[in-house]
Amino acid sequence: MRHFLEVDDLNLDELQQVLELSTKPDLPKVLDGQGVALIFEKPSGRTRNSMEMATVQLGGHPMYVKPEELGIDTRETAEDVVRTMAGYHSVLAARVFDHDRLERMAATNAMPIVNLLSDVAHPMQALADLLTIEQEIGLTRVGKVAYVGDANNVWRSLAIGCSMLGIETSVASPAGHGPNADDLERIVTHGSAVQVTDDPHEAVNEADVVYTDVWTSMGQESEKADRLDAFSRFTVDSALMTTANPSSIFMHCLPAHRGEEVTDEVIESAQSKVFPQAHNRMHSARGLLSWIIGETTNHGQ
Repeated sequence: MRHFLEVDDLNLDELQQVLELSTKPDLPKVLDGQGVALIFEKPSGRTRNSMEMATVQLGGHPMYVKPEELGIDTRETAEDVVRTMAGYHSVLAARVFDHDRLERMAATNAMPIVNLLSDVAHPMQALADLLTIEQEIGLTRVGKVAYVGDANNVWRSLAIGCSMLGIETSVASPAGHGPNADDLERIVTHGSAVQVTDDPHEAVNEADVVYTDVWTSMGQESEKADRLDAFSRFTVDSALMTTANPSSIFMHCLPAHRGEEVTDEVIESAQSKVFPQAHNRMHSARGLLSWIIGETTNHGQ
């Protein structure tokens, strides 16, 4: 039984296999006649559309489940939900507030669990990011990926994936919003260095990829005013992009708050790859589902 709660739930060979599968538009219909439960405690248009279409392309039936339909840990435990769903579906994929809930689901080993986003990790986004970098530059040709903004779940999963592939990363965040020691240790354990700074220009200097995310994520709305003030020096604009390599690309997981973390000029520039990146959410989901079903079939549930 294999689960995908964070990028390094795969080893390097497996990560490369998933990325390779993600490039293939006509994979075998490994989900023919099977269901995939998609549980959304937090809504997302990109995540729902990409996962539903990836499931359909593999011959399966996606089932979108609203939080009130289950009442996880109010009407019934997360563990009981998984054991029930295992009788209907071949994979359970969930977008949750609390990562611990995913870990409890996976601990049942009743069915493969896929993390669609939690408070600490966003590995499905990282797969799409890495696939985009491979297509636009080539993973073996990238020297540094620079992240500007909140060292959040998106940053963490991307940095882990980059480190596994031998790519150095940098992160520029204001005080109180940078990476914690445990995350940094986990990243560098995979073999690549992480540059931590509060200076966006230092982080972006000679980078091949410049990445940012919103300053105020879902569930942090009450902090918006404080965050706007804290991150005011961290907008990715054209001046900052000139610090990166001339052939660098700009990436953003979307939705973008134009005029805050990124300017219109940058997100609409030729360097911007945000929409191929968004489309790759579907392709990488197809690759991951194909791989995880193959692993389950080969090794048995």
